[in-house]
Amino acid sequence: MTAIEHWDAASDGPLSESSLRRKLEARGYVVTRYVYPPGTRFPPHKHDRDKLDAVLAGCFRIVMADVALTLEAGDCLYVPKGMMHSAEVLGDEAVISLDAVKP
Repeated sequence: MTAIEHWDAASDGPLSESSLRRKLEARGYVVTRYVYPPGTRFPPHKHDRDKLDAVLAGCFRIVMADVALTLEAGDCLYVPKGMMHSAEVLGDEAVISLDAVKP
């Protein structure tokens, strides 16, 4: 199981959309910004390539390999190709997500 990677302000600087985007792009990912309103749910699904789910704002729960992980601002989670997972926005705040995939 992949662990959540937390933003480290000491080494990464202040969290912002541009700084998080730069960090993901430096790893070779193409980044797309999404906003998911409260109540958004994604049923179990999988992707045809590896990806990173990064959260800029809000609270996002991802269930992968029967483990529920909660991502908050600055958190990033690796989702391997073909890994079945589901996701949902928690609370009353929209989630701003940077979805990163390899080209």
